[in-house]
Amino acid sequence: MKKVTLKKNLSAAMISLLALSSFGGTVHGESKTGINADAAILVNAETGKIVDKYNEDQPLGVASMTKMMTEYLVLEAIDKGKIEWTDTYKISDKVYQLANAPGLSNVPLRAGDAYTIKELYEAMVIKSGNGAAIALSEAVAGSEGEFVKRMNAKAAQLGMEHYKFVNSSGLSNYDMLGMHPEGTGVNDENMVSAEDMATLAYRLIKDYPEVLKTSGTNYKYFRKGTDEEYLMKNTNALLKDRAYSYKGADGLKTGTTPFAGSTFTGTAERDGVRYITVILDAKDQYGQPSSAERFIQAAKMLDYGFTQYETVQYTLDDTETKDALPVQDGKEAEVKITVDKPIKVRMMKKEIKQAGVELKLDKDKTGEDGKLQAPVEKGEKIGELVLKNEKEAEYILDGLQRDQKVNVYASSTVEKANWFVRSARNIGEFLKDIFG
Repeated sequence: MKKVTLKKNLSAAMISLLALSSFGGTVHGESKTGINADAAILVNAETGKIVDKYNEDQPLGVASMTKMMTEYLVLEAIDKGKIEWTDTYKISDKVYQLANAPGLSNVPLRAGDAYTIKELYEAMVIKSGNGAAIALSEAVAGSEGEFVKRMNAKAAQLGMEHYKFVNSSGLSNYDMLGMHPEGTGVNDENMVSAEDMATLAYRLIKDYPEVLKTSGTNYKYFRKGTDEEYLMKNTNALLKDRAYSYKGADGLKTGTTPFAGSTFTGTAERDGVRYITVILDAKDQYGQPSSAERFIQAAKMLDYGFTQYETVQYTLDDTETKDALPVQDGKEAEVKITVDKPIKVRMMKKEIKQAGVELKLDKDKTGEDGKLQAPVEKGEKIGELVLKNEKEAEYILDGLQRDQKVNVYASSTVEKANWFVRSARNIGEFLKDIFG
């Protein structure tokens, strides 16, 4: 009992220290959805646009959600041909001890036995196997300490800002039986902000969408048909036929430790629209950490995105010019124009009436009067169709597109009229102005 009390006191002290340090973020107001957690965020998985947030840039404990970074590095190693799914890895003594330690989430692994990368990966993603995660870190980087360096380097490369990875599994270092990675301390914890967890999920889904097939697997046997056969049950209770089943849910990762509380990074897709939500240290109505609440509150945030927002589509038909533009000094008076795709954007339903699009011509394609100037080549970009009157949006990464726009092209060629024709037109315009 003393050990548990010490952990909780240590965790509270570390959180307080981090909140006062420059490493911490600024606490923000309540979320639109009234989430009861230390931090939360809801993000459009296609655009990276933030839909709802609370205390999103405060680094907090993430527990086994750490494994999402391990997943990313394993999938990257597979993609680059560094390892293959069929490769086998012989379990080290460290992995054996931690994979069979009482009280830790695991698929039991035998000392000295070899397991395929695929087996270890599925055990990590579906069952949240800590030993399997550490084994994969050794397989990819040679040691968990070296792997941790890669985790932090990859976080920076992905655009994350508030993070600290200290092991590959998400365990508290003091639970690693004295075998925490070299270069880290016994009291170190994996710390990531809600926004950065959403960023990691966003990049994981974008770069390796196959991750969802595994993270969305409800049950699977480990080494089926052998004497090591073990039924793995996914820790994600939003999956189909589970306690908090949510339509379209297919990932990504839960996490639970005394330090981090109950955490969850979830995602769901409906009618081609996907959202990502992160809940850090969910609380019940009494302010106590709650395993169930992380799923209840994640579903609440996802509902907000799916029900309060609508996909709106805009084309040239929504402009005054429609699909043709007048051409100054051209052999033809106008040119047909087109876009390669419509503008599609998720907007709050109550904001749709105030929104719209406008055509903005490139300055080097227009004359002093702002009109399109001949000559115009077929297929040439002449401007952009731009969304207007949308409230300023926030995105999880600075590099993501902040203006909803698409390119506008000429559908045909309009050559410049000769001097005689242009002069005659100018005289005609002059006379029209004088005599009406």
